[in-house]
Amino acid sequence: MTTRTVLVGTPVVPGIGYGSVVRPAPMPELAAECGILPESARIDEAARFHTAATTVSDRIRLRATHASGAAAEVLTATASLVVDRGWNRDAMKLIDAGTPAPHAVDQAIEKFAVKFERIGGLMAERITDLRDIRNRMVAELQGLPEPGIPQPATPSVLFADDLAPADTAGLDPRSIVALVTEFGGPTSHTAIIARQLGIPCVVAAAGLGAIEAGTTVLVNGESGVIEIEPDAELATRAVTEDRIARDVASSWSGPGSTRDGYRVAIVANVQDGETAQAAGRGVAEGVGLFRTELAFLDRDTEPTVAEQAALYTDVLRAFPGKKVVIRTLDAGSDKPLKFVPSPVEANPALGVRGVRIARDYPELLDRQLDAIAEAGARSGSTPWVMAPMIATVEEARDFAQKVRDRGMVPGVMIEVPAAALLAGQILHHVDFLSIGTNDLTQYTMAADRMSAPLADLTDPWQPALLALVSIAARAGAGVGKAVGVCGEAAADARLACVLVGLGVTSLSAAPNALPRVGAQLATVTLEQCQNAAAAALAASSPAEARAGAGAALGL
Repeated sequence: MTTRTVLVGTPVVPGIGYGSVVRPAPMPELAAECGILPESARIDEAARFHTAATTVSDRIRLRATHASGAAAEVLTATASLVVDRGWNRDAMKLIDAGTPAPHAVDQAIEKFAVKFERIGGLMAERITDLRDIRNRMVAELQGLPEPGIPQPATPSVLFADDLAPADTAGLDPRSIVALVTEFGGPTSHTAIIARQLGIPCVVAAAGLGAIEAGTTVLVNGESGVIEIEPDAELATRAVTEDRIARDVASSWSGPGSTRDGYRVAIVANVQDGETAQAAGRGVAEGVGLFRTELAFLDRDTEPTVAEQAALYTDVLRAFPGKKVVIRTLDAGSDKPLKFVPSPVEANPALGVRGVRIARDYPELLDRQLDAIAEAGARSGSTPWVMAPMIATVEEARDFAQKVRDRGMVPGVMIEVPAAALLAGQILHHVDFLSIGTNDLTQYTMAADRMSAPLADLTDPWQPALLALVSIAARAGAGVGKAVGVCGEAAADARLACVLVGLGVTSLSAAPNALPRVGAQLATVTLEQCQNAAAAALAASSPAEARAGAGAALGL
């Protein structure tokens, strides 16, 4: 009897991947000693730095235009980080003092990476992005090919310490059939983009370094198990069964309901008119989350009301007569605005972000609401509008009044545990709730979602998180108001059934995740969902919650 060798990580994207291990290309290296540039060469070296920064930023921004959903949002933020005034200024000081540009980039980036690590929270998530920018900048300055992911000729499994958004967004699911990282968490950028691409993914898997490139592995994105040198016949059978399940899911055409006819809205997360139109051509019944950040993040000045209204109109027209939920600007922290001064905060993840920006800049929110109302008038729609990072009943009441004054439907995001606990009182003032499980998990568990050692804590199957979802859902059911989930948890087909059992009325995810969710929901009854929810709530760990829910659902 052969003993299987396995590694275990945190599962984040279901599916089976089988192939040989490949790894990212080595990063560009710098000599330990760089020498001092003569003064006569420093102006040209500064110009070379600025050219490289512009080139790298433009290259990433171009990728953002070809991406969608969270991938586009993350890539746009990364492109802005390349030309960020903070680290660029430090690099320029070094060049002015005689440091060659590649070494100036390396030193300036590392200084900011250390600073971000000390701050922690959402800022710590950007360390991978910063070091990816360092590698791309150094390669550009040295005249080397852009570092990144190989393009294997045969189906392969990518093993990496972690991946930057620019690399993850460029993965081809036809050649990279599974992704395993040693670092990162269930709601990291890597996991979010992998889910959007439909690539089976496991994170926080210790021991990857001992597995050589070329080794054959079988990755189970449902259980988090990575089998080393598996039996080829059994692995091929597992891949075939997974492909059949995916084909069944891809043929699902909606609308969302359980097998016994209990209706659940299956809606999409979008970020512009193009992605909304694509979602409208699929199974999405509406929009559960329209991220408006892209209209703001890559701008030196605030977009005008007319510019915003044009963007919002495109999204509303993609779903005529259907519900479109628009989230107001969710910036700050790791997504700073160039035209709004960012305070220096010890922990930006717990600082001025989301609706809190309106405390000092209320006109920013007012103009956005004016633009959304104008878009509603142009499209003949009544937008549903929600605010991110609401923490108190008073905040919800004030926001709701602004939205109602403009003839729209008010709601709030449930991302802060305080808001979940006070959901009943908040619903006195708003007409709907939308649960953002990514941030709610992080804040509930007091665990950085990028921390590999804490990946088990940021697992969306954590019973404590599900308890807060249950509180909010019950509050909505008590007054007959909608409570949706628009975080990454809604893209997990098995967890989606649990959420329905908790009382969630709509599930919003990346468009390509919706068929799998809808198809899974159609195979179970409402009673099974409720039993699965009860089992997950009674569990003492994510693994126990998964197992209990799976048993109740017959999976």
